Amino acid sequence: MPKSICLTLLGILISIVSFAQSEKADQELQALADELKTVGLAVAVVKKGEIIYARNFGWQDVEKQIPLSDNSIFRIASISKSFSATAIMQLVEQKKLSLDDDVSKLIGFTVRNPNYPDKVITLRMIMSHTSSLSDRNGYFTLDVINAAKNKDWAKCFNNYEPGSKYEYCNLNYNITGTIIERTSGERFDTYIRKHIIKPLGLYAGHNVDSLDANRFATLYAYDSVVGFKPEPQAYASRSEEIKNYVAGYSTPIFSPTGGVKIGAQDLARYMTMHMNFGTYQGKKIISRKSAKTMQRVIAKDAGYGLAISTVDTIIPEVTLKGHTGSAYGLYSAMFFNPKKKYGFVVITNGCLPDAQPGMRSVQKKSMLILYNNLIGKFK
Repeated sequence: MPKSICLTLLGILISIVSFAQSEKADQELQALADELKTVGLAVAVVKKGEIIYARNFGWQDVEKQIPLSDNSIFRIASISKSFSATAIMQLVEQKKLSLDDDVSKLIGFTVRNPNYPDKVITLRMIMSHTSSLSDRNGYFTLDVINAAKNKDWAKCFNNYEPGSKYEYCNLNYNITGTIIERTSGERFDTYIRKHIIKPLGLYAGHNVDSLDANRFATLYAYDSVVGFKPEPQAYASRSEEIKNYVAGYSTPIFSPTGGVKIGAQDLARYMTMHMNFGTYQGKKIISRKSAKTMQRVIAKDAGYGLAISTVDTIIPEVTLKGHTGSAYGLYSAMFFNPKKKYGFVVITNGCLPDAQPGMRSVQKKSMLILYNNLIGKFK
């Protein structure tokens, strides 16, 4: 048989197998969406730099009967922290700051644990959640930790030495975002858009008013009495706050800790940049060294680096790197294998809650379905 015919037959066979894989993944994801009563579910799979599978199930907006689509964008919650960490690494490469700098000098007021007043809290500690800070006072404004603004500032701190333990804390990344703004001289949302989002060719951002509201996937929190209820505050305008914006202090209104709005496929493209150690389709966002620094575990008890976690609990005997997000009923996940060059994005804008804390069933089970059907069996 001529070689050309053999290649054609091989191509047909590969297409048939690929279709069967995708169809089985479709069926299993739909069954999971039905089981968890997801409002909407968007997924994407990347393999060797390309999106090989992307699907949308359910609704972008139930009340308006708008189906979820490739056009839909979500507030992805804490995956946003990795955008802030990426920006910090850009500034480190420019030698404008160091991960071991004293946060007090970077933020413009003293940040010290009153139980350990002589222990410097570094940027690396803030970004790895080992700073000894907590969200006990809240995190929507820097006033909570500023002694000149809040007499109860000391309540923000835990009673252990900075650098010694891990506690996940959103305030850490609102501080990080403020440091980006103060160091770069650009407003935080503008910096992220200019230096990360636009170079990657993504439709995304922190500033609600700069995006098309018709594309927002309404988020639905589950209430045991009334069922799913929309959470419009997830996309609340910041136009009034911006009018009185204080550069280098008002940054938390953009939520560097959780405020990115983006679609599943664009998030997969951003993830691919990290999977490829800082570069996507020839565009270098950060250096290979910086990307590896972000992925390196610092808080060993939590497997946390600089806004990138290392986990082995999603897929048996497989280690992945990435981050989850949860807010207003949304659950998101972005995990990848930088060695074998595949990764997953999962986002739901509402589903039944789990009884147990930790990674939600919708995140974990979706990624397991995607791995089993599209990656694991057909390496």
